[in-house]
Amino acid sequence: MMTGDSEGLIARIRQIRRAVAARDRPSSGAADPQAGRLQAIEARVEHLEQVLEGLQDSVHRESERHAKLIADLQAQVQPGAMGAAIAEDVRDRGL
Repeated sequence: MMTGDSEGLIARIRQIRRAVAARDRPSSGAADPQAGRLQAIEARVEHLEQVLEGLQDSVHRESERHAKLIADLQAQVQPGAMGAAIAEDVRDRGL
């Protein structure tokens, strides 16, 4: 796991813990139904933000992986690299 990935994971875990702790705390306006609805909406928004951050991290990791694959493929089709690979193949086959 990369350092950036582990830091992002730790940050998301901390956010989840804070959200759970905030939800478990008794509120002073618990008798007000609007306050309960507002808290439920806030909890849902926090959850959606966490899911979005996870999606962003996943997309970022995948785009980095694709960029590396493309760079590797481009290096393989460079004329010098391709010539060396063909020469090696010819030697291996005994032609």
